[in-house]
Amino acid sequence: MKELPEPLAHLVEALRKLPGIGRKTALRMAFFLMRQPVDEVEQLTQAIADARRSLRTCSVCHNLADQELCELCRADARNPRQICVVESPQDIVNLEKTGRYQGRYHVLGGVIAPLSGVGPDQLNIKSLLDRLSAAGGSASGGGRDTVEEIILATNPTAEGDATALYLAKLLKPLGVRVTRLAMGMSIGQELEYADSVTLQHALDGRREL
Repeated sequence: MKELPEPLAHLVEALRKLPGIGRKTALRMAFFLMRQPVDEVEQLTQAIADARRSLRTCSVCHNLADQELCELCRADARNPRQICVVESPQDIVNLEKTGRYQGRYHVLGGVIAPLSGVGPDQLNIKSLLDRLSAAGGSASGGGRDTVEEIILATNPTAEGDATALYLAKLLKPLGVRVTRLAMGMSIGQELEYADSVTLQHALDGRREL
C-alpha cells in the first residue's frame, strides 16, 4: 500500500522543489494546505500564477518589476552615482531593509561558478558595463548621473568572492571606485540570512578593491 494518496504525494514532491524545503517540511506544508478551505487554497495558487505571469525583469537593473522599469529605477530620489551589484532581487529587499543605502542597484542573476557551467557570459555583466558607458563612465565625466562608486555585494562565498574580483578587474580601469561589503558579514553567510544591523555594518565598513 502506498504511503500517501497519489495527488498528495505529487504535492509533496512539488513543494520539495522550493529552496530549503525537505521532505518532512514539504509533508507538513501539504497537510496544512489540505486542512484549509478550498477557496483559500485556490486564492494562493492564483496569486502565485498571477505573480509569475505579471512580473518581469527591469530593463535597466534586472530587478523584478511589473513595468519596464522597477520602482527603484523609477525613483528620482535615488543616488545615480552609486550602483550596488547583487546576485539576486531578494538581496535588494534585504539591503533596502537597512534604510542606509540610497543608490541604484544591478542584479547579476547569479555568480560565476565554472563547476555549474556558469560563466561571465551567463550573468548580467555586459549590461552593467553599458550602464557605466551610458552614464558617462568614470567620475571625471562630472555629470549628475556619472557613476562614482560600484559596491560589490555578492555573497561572501568562494563563488561570490571570485565574481567580485572578476568584476573589480573589469571596472577599475574605467576610473570608477570599486568597493566590497566588509565587516559584519561572516565567511559563507548569504545576504538572504543576514539581519538588517549586520548588513548596515557591512555597508558602512565596505572596503576598496
